[in-house]
Amino acid sequence: MRGMSEESYAIMSQPEESDTDDTSSSGYAVHTINRQLMEAAKTGDSRAMRDMAALDPDVLLQTTKYGSNCLHISTIHGHLGFCKDVVALNRSLLAAVNSYGETPLLTAVTTGRTLLASELLRLCCQFGLSEVILKQDDGGSNALHHAIRNSSDAGCRRHNALHAAVRNGNSGYVTTNNGTPLLISAAFRGHIGIVQEILSYCPDAPYSTNEDGWTCLHQAVNAGHTEFVKFILATPQLRKLTSIRDSNGKTALHYAVMKCNPKMVAALLSHRGIDITMLDNSSGPPNSQLRVVSDDAKTLNWNEVSMLLLEADPQDASSMHNLYMEVKNEVTKEARLNAMSLTQTYTSNTSLVAILITTITFAAAFTLPGGYKTDAGSEGLPVMAKKFAFQAFLVSDTLAMCSSFSVAFICIIAKWEDLQFLIHYRTITKKLMWFSYMATSTAFATGLYTVLAARLQWLAITICLLPVLLPILTKLLGEWPVLKLKFRLQKTSKSGFLDMV
Repeated sequence: MRGMSEESYAIMSQPEESDTDDTSSSGYAVHTINRQLMEAAKTGDSRAMRDMAALDPDVLLQTTKYGSNCLHISTIHGHLGFCKDVVALNRSLLAAVNSYGETPLLTAVTTGRTLLASELLRLCCQFGLSEVILKQDDGGSNALHHAIRNSSDAGCRRHNALHAAVRNGNSGYVTTNNGTPLLISAAFRGHIGIVQEILSYCPDAPYSTNEDGWTCLHQAVNAGHTEFVKFILATPQLRKLTSIRDSNGKTALHYAVMKCNPKMVAALLSHRGIDITMLDNSSGPPNSQLRVVSDDAKTLNWNEVSMLLLEADPQDASSMHNLYMEVKNEVTKEARLNAMSLTQTYTSNTSLVAILITTITFAAAFTLPGGYKTDAGSEGLPVMAKKFAFQAFLVSDTLAMCSSFSVAFICIIAKWEDLQFLIHYRTITKKLMWFSYMATSTAFATGLYTVLAARLQWLAITICLLPVLLPILTKLLGEWPVLKLKFRLQKTSKSGFLDMV
């Protein structure tokens, strides 16, 4: 979609031309537009235009060097009154085509002049010029195609140029030069309102396909327009689209699985008439497309789609298990190849956090809550030594420092490339880091409780609860996407599938 075509830009920026006649190389006379008429078209001066037409009616037929007449020019500038007046004097201007193959109607649509486009459409129908509505430009697109690409809710009663075009032209079956029907163009953009308008006048339009055999449902799935797909499934006359196969034998469900789009797959599977056993030309059902996108096996979307398919067809559990094992082997093989680089990244991050926790807890051990005694005979002893909270602080601080210290040294010696060892190493360090995290939080809470409990017990308890709950909250937030998926698919949730994430 050009928005404003090259022709439109050229007209708005070109210098005025003199009222002379040139001769083209083909020998035909080319009448350059009258300077005053061009100015009248640009400014919307209908009176000046009528005065010139009264002296010479043929002046309205004069064009620019790009072949645009005064109606083209006025349309670009959005002068509705001028356009209506000039058409009233010479209706043939509606069918005039410039050097880019654009009629004034096409110019109005490509430049976003919605009200003007609707008025020109009305005039075309009034004068029986249906061929003008279907006229294609040099790019093989007519007003309907351009209106789809530039669709909006502007205009009277929130109708745009396309709505008017469909009502007046009844052209839902029109295709571009590359064989793309209007509905497929609308599906590419996700314009539901446009489809509703087309269907009200062209009920058979949904079953037209492009050169690849795609319907509007195939296109909507490929473009990721979930709401458009839901609209199709909710419309009785469109539901049969779910069983239509393209030139490769693939249904819309095949492509939804290939896209690893859980919302799209769930929407299609919720349709009662969906057949999840339909085979493509390679004898592959929809779930076989998961093998095609096995590179995404470690993503939540891939795993959710596999669970949705298993839930839709529990009898196919054996083939899904075989698929899982095959993909898992591929993931494991890839992990072996990248084991060293992954370990280096994990080790550097983990050791940095471990050293930081070690430093904090080591410093806290010599900066005790409440300080030290200065009395004779007990110098250097902790003031709060007999309190249980202080003792809990010492224990948790020591455990945090020791566990994080252990992780730091394990990271130093973890240089082996054996995959099983690396898995063991990662599991151990992860558990130790969690233990260190919880112990550090506990040390912080008990340390503050020791100092505050005597005078502000309510504040001490509140402060004590927050750090204790922090590791639990962190665990929930960190694994929330996986937990949410397991909760949503309780019956079909397979921990083995999610282990690859």
